[in-house]
Amino acid sequence: MTREEAILILKKFFMMQHIDSPGLNENNVGGASVGDLEVYFEYIPKDEALNCSALIYNFREEPKPGIIEGFKEEEQFGRASTGGGFVDYQKENKGLFLTKTYTEYVEEIDFVNDIEALLGASRVWSGEVLERVAQRVFQN
Repeated sequence: MTREEAILILKKFFMMQHIDSPGLNENNVGGASVGDLEVYFEYIPKDEALNCSALIYNFREEPKPGIIEGFKEEEQFGRASTGGGFVDYQKENKGLFLTKTYTEYVEEIDFVNDIEALLGASRVWSGEVLERVAQRVFQN
């Protein structure tokens, strides 16, 4: 996927959410709040890939041992839909996300539907899945 293609589908997504956005800034990142949910986009030029990340949880400090592993276990065993993404802990911002990566251009409506599915899944993961993982980790 080229940067121009990424911008094109991002602009369509933002337009359908009634958000005015250039798609990506000069650092190849973008994002938005969609209702009470957050989604971030990063274009990786060397891979010609667009990473789309729906926030599950922002940690204030490094997560306790077992937390990230607990989320990955939930993913591995399919206990909740990931909306087509994968569990992605980003150490640099202490954010836990469901991330989907695009390396090929997709039709704009398919992209919008995919991101809406990713956001819907992040709601479940930030609620019931987070509670399940925390309960297991903190009981031990």
